[in-house]
Amino acid sequence: MVSKKYLHQVQALLLSGFMSFIMSGAITFINLGFVDNFFSIWMHAGIIAYMIAFPTILLVFPIARKLAMMIASR
Repeated sequence: MVSKKYLHQVQALLLSGFMSFIMSGAITFINLGFVDNFFSIWMHAGIIAYMIAFPTILLVFPIARKLAMMIASR
């Protein structure tokens, strides 16, 4: 298990993984349809998306949290 002090990083790791692979799969399917090598194309796109998504979430998450708290506190 990981210490609770790393909760933010673990959340970013999981969220970026889920979102990047789900979205890359959806966009790959929309653009190409279900082609013969769909899975390998999807995984390639997913890995690239994940490499972008993880550091982006680490940077954007604190800002999004503050904005969400401002919106929800009204």
